[in-house]
This record gives sequence, structure tokens and C-alpha cells, in this order.
Amino acid sequence: MINNVNNKARLYKDGYGIINEVYTKEEIDAILIEIAKADTSNATFRKTDNLFAIRQFLKEIPAVKQILFNDKLKGIINELFGDRYFTVKSIYFDKPQKSNWFVAWHQDLTISVDKKTDTPGYGPWTVKQNQFTVQPPINILENNFTICIHLDDTGEGNGALKVISGSHLKGIYRPETIDWQKETEHTCNVNAGGIMFMRPLLLHASNRTTNNKTRKVIHIEFSNTELPKGLKWAEKQMVFTI
Repeated sequence: MINNVNNKARLYKDGYGIINEVYTKEEIDAILIEIAKADTSNATFRKTDNLFAIRQFLKEIPAVKQILFNDKLKGIINELFGDRYFTVKSIYFDKPQKSNWFVAWHQDLTISVDKKTDTPGYGPWTVKQNQFTVQPPINILENNFTICIHLDDTGEGNGALKVISGSHLKGIYRPETIDWQKETEHTCNVNAGGIMFMRPLLLHASNRTTNNKTRKVIHIEFSNTELPKGLKWAEKQMVFTI
């Protein structure tokens, strides 16, 4: 049984949590079958020796939505965050067995929007693969959350996320100012079919692969905040109508 009371307390205190057995092996296989059908020639696909990624994942492969947003995941979202949240960004990552790809310590400080506008409190702006991203006011980041759906067993050897517990409560926390005399990193081991939920302001990182195992993860960001007039979420999709 999922103890969402403890999960909610941990989310507030630590900024993250792990829940295993959200998806069956059959559901994972069904997700991977849909991914294998995709046309990888689109600009939202990135394929190198170190990484296969699909940006705007839910838009590119809509058939996975019914599988991903099963009753168990919807129940978790409703109990931890409420039923007013919607998806605002989605990426699929496939880190191959011999990948040298790693991610340095960072917070997720930007959101994806439909266009660039002169909006007070929003900036700086960037463009990646025809996608506009911008740093919003901090209250939006504090309210958003991310769910990482693991399609492989993930541990330290194949790039499981490392996090600094409680760092989401410290506002904008620059990696170069981390005081390792006070902070401790934790590795988030997640079983295939499990999820990790986290706040975007949580400092996190990922190591290179050393154990010759893949790491396939679906990263989905959620918000319940409408943006100012003239600005729209680039990937907004409702959750509880799926």
C-alpha cells in the first residue's frame, strides 16, 4: 500500500520521494512498443552515442498517455498535489549502456512556453530545438513538481539521480555555492515501474554509466498555474480528463 501521508511529508521536507510498483512489466513493455514506432526524424528527437531523447514526448507519442496516466498514478498525483494540475513539459531519456553522458548539479529553473514576450518577471530567455524556455517568478517553480517514470532498474551505476535533500527550500541555489560541509548527496535508486517525484528547485545531478546497463526515464513536469496574458504553456495537457 502507498503511504501518501509519509510521501507528502517527505515532499515538503526533502523535496522528493520514491514510489515503486506504479507500473507493471506489461505496461512498461506497452510504453516501449509505442516509443519504438515513433518517427525519429522530427526535430524533437535527439539521438547520439550517449543519449536518445524525445522532447515534447506526450505530443510526439500520444498513445502512451492512457498507459502513463493509469489509476495508480492519478491517485498519487491527486493525494500529493490535488486534481488541478496539468502537464507542462515532457521528455523521454534513454541513456545507453556505455553512455558517457552526465548532468552536473543544477536546479530546473526554466519553463517551456509558446513564444517569447516582454513579460515582467520572466527572463532570461532561451530557445532549444524551436522551443522557447524562460525563467519564471520563483513562486511558479516552488509550486510545480516533476515525476520521473523509470522504465529500467536505476541505481548509482547507471546514472540514478543524486539529490541534496531540502535544497528546494533555499530559493535559487547556485551549484558553485554548495557547502559540502553542510550538505549531503543522496542517490535515488528506483525500480523499473517506479516513479520519483520532486520539486524543480531541488538540486540534482546524474553520473556517467559504469555498469553497462541502460537507463530509460520519462520526465514529466506539472503545474496548476495559469501564465500571464499573452503567454501560454507550450505543452499544456490536462491530467484528469485522460
